[in-house]
Amino acid sequence: MRCEHVNQVRDVQPRTPQGCEECLAIGSRWVHLRLCRSCGHVGCCDSSPNKHATKHFHATHHPIITSFEPGEDWSWCYVDQDEVEV
Repeated sequence: MRCEHVNQVRDVQPRTPQGCEECLAIGSRWVHLRLCRSCGHVGCCDSSPNKHATKHFHATHHPIITSFEPGEDWSWCYVDQDEVEV
């Protein structure tokens, strides 16, 4: 099945390239970072205490994230629950 949400991917700039936007604001920590491909939000992964990337999806319905970790090149669609090529 081909993900129909890849058409929503934008060439975005990370809003907080130094880390998770919400964790930086509250002084929390993260494990890995994810970049929203609709708006540039940088959020922490589901292994992190606050799971801000997933919370961002639930709040905005922006479907696709890309790993924001050095050396990683993958993207995920929350709607289809599958890895996608962008």
